[in-house]
Amino acid sequence: MSALKPQREIGWATWASVIIAALFVWSLMAIQFAPADMIQVPGQVARVLSFFYPADMAYGWDKVLPAIVESIQIAWVGTLVAAVLSLPLALFGASTLFPKLAHGVKFISATTRAFPEILLAIYFVPIVGLGPFAGALAIGISSVGMLTKLGAEVIESIDFGPIEAVEASGGSRIAALRYAVLPQVLPEIVAHWLFRFELNIRASAVLGVVGAGGVGGVLLNTLRYRHFDKAAAVLVLTIIVVLAIDMISGEIRRKIINS
Repeated sequence: MSALKPQREIGWATWASVIIAALFVWSLMAIQFAPADMIQVPGQVARVLSFFYPADMAYGWDKVLPAIVESIQIAWVGTLVAAVLSLPLALFGASTLFPKLAHGVKFISATTRAFPEILLAIYFVPIVGLGPFAGALAIGISSVGMLTKLGAEVIESIDFGPIEAVEASGGSRIAALRYAVLPQVLPEIVAHWLFRFELNIRASAVLGVVGAGGVGGVLLNTLRYRHFDKAAAVLVLTIIVVLAIDMISGEIRRKIINS
């Protein structure tokens, strides 16, 4: 008689795949997914895009570019505000440096990340009024959470040899942060700041919908009055500017990280 072969146990990867598949099917049912509607999507997209051709580029250069510049300014100010606030929070949020404070800082960071920019803009507009200032505040506060989390993770992964050397020679904790921690982490943290600036450019383009300044308000007005040719100019110029900023920022980030 041949020996019975042991039954192969189902591993965690199989169970995870089954759970993911079940959640996917359940989600499709929840959003009322219909294959017949998906078949019609390409044709409907082509029909809607035909409304936007040709683009009124004269309107774009005259009215849209100033609004795009305002969106860039909103993103820039918001990113700088977030960078200034997130750097000390990232230091305090590193469990390897300040274990007693880290949990509280990470809780604040997670809470801040839970609020999207447009929701914060809705709250800030009644407080500070319509305009780009509300948008800059919304982007700044929203960005603090992400930058604090990423910065803390970078700090927790550094080499602690230089820190121990500074403290062993009689240096204070502040001196250790200044001469041992920051030189190791600043290049990567600055790269995170630039990446967040890229994301904030996109976010600032939407905030105008709720009156927080930027190109979003111009796009909303063109669509509201069914001026699709002008809306096309807004979209084309916004895409061009965003892609250009992405390329420049990406190149700067690569040079910083590789330096």
